[in-house]
Amino acid sequence: MNRTPSIDAQTRADGLIGAFVDAGYARVSPAILQPAEPFFDLSGEDMRRHMYLVTDTAGREFCLRPDLTIPVARDYLASSRAPQPAKFCYLGPVFRDSGAGSGEFLQAGIESFGHADRAAADAEALALGIEATAQYGLATPGIVIGDVALFAALIAALDLPPAWKRRLLKDFNRKATLAQDLERLTPTSRQKRNEYQGVLAALANAHPKAAHALVTDLLSIAGKSAVGGRSIGEIADRFVEQAELGASNALPEETCALLARFLAVEGTPSEGAAALRGLAAEAGISLAPALELFESRIVLLARRGVDVDRIRFATAFGRGVDYYTGFVFELYDRAGRVDGQLVAGGRYDGLLSRLGSPQPVAAVGFAAWIERLAALAADIEKER
Repeated sequence: MNRTPSIDAQTRADGLIGAFVDAGYARVSPAILQPAEPFFDLSGEDMRRHMYLVTDTAGREFCLRPDLTIPVARDYLASSRAPQPAKFCYLGPVFRDSGAGSGEFLQAGIESFGHADRAAADAEALALGIEATAQYGLATPGIVIGDVALFAALIAALDLPPAWKRRLLKDFNRKATLAQDLERLTPTSRQKRNEYQGVLAALANAHPKAAHALVTDLLSIAGKSAVGGRSIGEIADRFVEQAELGASNALPEETCALLARFLAVEGTPSEGAAALRGLAAEAGISLAPALELFESRIVLLARRGVDVDRIRFATAFGRGVDYYTGFVFELYDRAGRVDGQLVAGGRYDGLLSRLGSPQPVAAVGFAAWIERLAALAADIEKER
């Protein structure tokens, strides 16, 4: 299914990169072979399952880069430019096992680091994403947006046990897992006993380090070094987390209802903002400044000429990648001529700290799928 782009597709891709450079983004080309650990820790389980891994003679694990955000961020942090504002663009292959056909895909994209005006940087990223689809003949793509920071603001405002706050934020981008989390927090589900309830109850009353050591020792005695691709350390972490969650009380019904109502909000950005303001007022909680940033971003998009009333906003929309912390978006073909998103990205303010930055660095960016865009452009030309 994936193929080397035609000369015309390559020309369009080069034109796209030229547009990014004209917008102030310096072109970079990170190494194809990357340390695997950052992707294991930061990208999410879905990407980890599709990585191509190799091990060197010293036993260190590397991978063919499955995306370019982490490689660009690592190179930026290793440069003299960090933590000063900087903008980068790229065009090159990424590698993910698709289960059929080639696992090599051509991606273009941008990454913007260190810019304090988050609303302006977010609006610029989405506007450049629309320009990317326009380069391939789609001037008005379908646009869906979300905002992880709005969900984080809600969780921060609720009276939740700390373990559950961490868990819900962690699972926001995994819809099936988040649904299971919310179901476990309902009063009726607390009456059901987990098959490991006795073990988990015992661990819940132990010091976290002692509980972790106990589970690790038991697995080692059983001769286990890994289960389902997880190390014994990761399995121990999971058991300790489950113990903490199991020890927490169920939420009041009104809190569960509030979470459900929040996650059901969707519509145009202005409709979504109005619904969230009403919801927060009714519940007696504050979603500021996340909601104020959301509204400022929409104003700036409108000033850039984006028809914001054509954007679909959903509070439950996420991208399945662990490092997103704020604005997220996807662009697609409304006519369905190609499958999957054409451009996708968002804000990931916590990533660079997790990669070793001694201070926080604001960051936003996106990737464009060149083969999909080229296939769409061919279909559009046939229709003319």
